[in-house]
Amino acid sequence: MADTGNGDARDRSLGELAHELGNEAATLVRQEVELAKAELAQKASHAAKGAGMFGAAAAAGMAALGAFVAFVILALAVALPAWAAALIATGAFGAVAGGLALLGKKQVQEAVPPVPEQAIASVKEDIEVAKHARDGRTPVGSAS
Repeated sequence: MADTGNGDARDRSLGELAHELGNEAATLVRQEVELAKAELAQKASHAAKGAGMFGAAAAAGMAALGAFVAFVILALAVALPAWAAALIATGAFGAVAGGLALLGKKQVQEAVPPVPEQAIASVKEDIEVAKHARDGRTPVGSAS
């Protein structure tokens, strides 16, 4: 046992040693909690900076998309009147947006309602098997 400056540990009573152990344990727990708070604060700071950078990247991406749309219109305007080039570009990008929206809608519909349907069916099947086993019958559709 380490000497804490309060005299030799052999000269102190068991109660004094237990009290000191409790104090040291409490101090250690407080220090660990403070360390965890500091670590979480640092990670939150990094996460906030990263989220801000993602936002800036999204804004830059939108600017790049606008420039690309202008490029497509100007490229088409070489062979067509400018209004026709803009109309074609608008229709093409609108069709892409519509297709992506339909695909997104399909994905969202597959996710709702957020109920574990397979797990529920499995539990219902387990209940039926248990009922039939209790009655001494083989359930319909079982492999046994």
